[in-house]
Amino acid sequence: MEFIQYFAEVFTPVNLLILVFGTIGGLLLGATPGLSPTMAVALLIPFTFQMEPAASLIMLGAVYTSTVAGGAVSGILVNIPGAPANIATIMDGHPMANQGRATEALHYCFISSLIGGVIGVVLLIFFTPMLAQLALRFGPAELFWISIFGITIIASLGGGSILKGLIAGGVGLWLSTIGYNPVLGEERFVFTEHLAGGIHVIAALIGLFAIPQVLSLVASSGSSLGKAKYAELRSHSVVKSFVYNVRRIKALTIGTVVGSIVGVIPGAGGQIAGLVAYDQTKKMSKDPSRFGKGEPDGVIAAESANNAMVGPSLVPLLTLGIPGSPTAAVLLGGLLINGLFPGPDLFTVHGAVTWTFINSLLVGQVLMMVFGLMIARYSVFVTRIPNHVMAAAVIVLAIFGTYSVQNSISDVIVMLVLGTLMYFAARVGFSAAPLVLGLILGQLTETNFLQGRLIAGDDAWSYFLDGPINKIVIGLCVLSIAYSIFNERKQILRRRREAAA
Repeated sequence: MEFIQYFAEVFTPVNLLILVFGTIGGLLLGATPGLSPTMAVALLIPFTFQMEPAASLIMLGAVYTSTVAGGAVSGILVNIPGAPANIATIMDGHPMANQGRATEALHYCFISSLIGGVIGVVLLIFFTPMLAQLALRFGPAELFWISIFGITIIASLGGGSILKGLIAGGVGLWLSTIGYNPVLGEERFVFTEHLAGGIHVIAALIGLFAIPQVLSLVASSGSSLGKAKYAELRSHSVVKSFVYNVRRIKALTIGTVVGSIVGVIPGAGGQIAGLVAYDQTKKMSKDPSRFGKGEPDGVIAAESANNAMVGPSLVPLLTLGIPGSPTAAVLLGGLLINGLFPGPDLFTVHGAVTWTFINSLLVGQVLMMVFGLMIARYSVFVTRIPNHVMAAAVIVLAIFGTYSVQNSISDVIVMLVLGTLMYFAARVGFSAAPLVLGLILGQLTETNFLQGRLIAGDDAWSYFLDGPINKIVIGLCVLSIAYSIFNERKQILRRRREAAA
């Protein structure tokens, strides 16, 4: 096998050093709110101009994989996801930190990231031709129904209230329409110049999660973050975490399967993988009420999913030149800069470079877990930071991360306004997660629907309803809605029985 033939190339001094620094740098960048994997890889591309092709791809690949996992650090510790892919992680990760289980949550995060990431890269190695053919079958109609399937899980992310989840998701869908029509270019809901470019996902993500946290910290200033629970803060054995993680077969299976499938679909992204995996794990749990209150399976499913996505997202990129994710699109630029063009020649003429790069992804997953577990040991120090200091640090990171996306002060204003409104909404029981999901999926849904309409012409019904993939995903949408209704009914009956007892 060629990947074995070139495996030793990863361990040459230069390549291994680049892989180590890329992994550590990716973890730190991922933990910074606003610096998504896409932005991290894009920022590093200029530094690869004078590097050897294999070395430059190793660095970009290491940053890609470790940034996805690193985004969970800030999410678990301070309730601010480093990137959209980590939204699902904070739903149970941050409650675990509030219970004094931050180290344990980070252990589950990095161990499940390793398992999901390795399986994703193995799929890339052994099933590239077959997965490439599957990726070709996803057009605007299929992507439209995939995004609709994502929308069906909005209600279950509402923090225990289906109605509030739907309202928040609906607001998110409306926010996604602000700005210009993605296909026709028409202006919509632009009542101030700050909304002319629409609402950027990163600005909304930081605002909706960071600003409410800052305001809550300010409201409770005078005590240290977690001071009341510091005595309960406990260390956790890595061995125990690993054994527990491996035993959570259901969460790991759902996470890796969902992540692998979503990774192959061009343009889907890690946020969809994490949220769908979290939702399905919750639905298949014996006690869904535990989720959102510090359930380890929520962290395991979300992180195994968004890392299992990495390998398959490179399949359509390397074989067809079709990026499977926004970060893969930036990696395409890295390939072209080094004179490497996607297609069969990449695995034959440039086989040494390509297989060295793929092998580095495998080794990088192990390094990511090792350095991630080292970071987890020092999570206790975050709990000792006084509230006013933490609030100041978070607001600086929030403004820096938001402004750096597009160098736009309008994004900062939008971020602050959305965050302030979310603070008051959260006090009456609304959750930020369904709102963000609605914003992300609204843009994806509208773009693919309009593109599909243009392609289909007068035959839109058959275009969107025919085809095996369309029918399968439509069936999944119906099942998801039916199960949500059934589960909500079951929860209502259980609460009634408990009240009667």
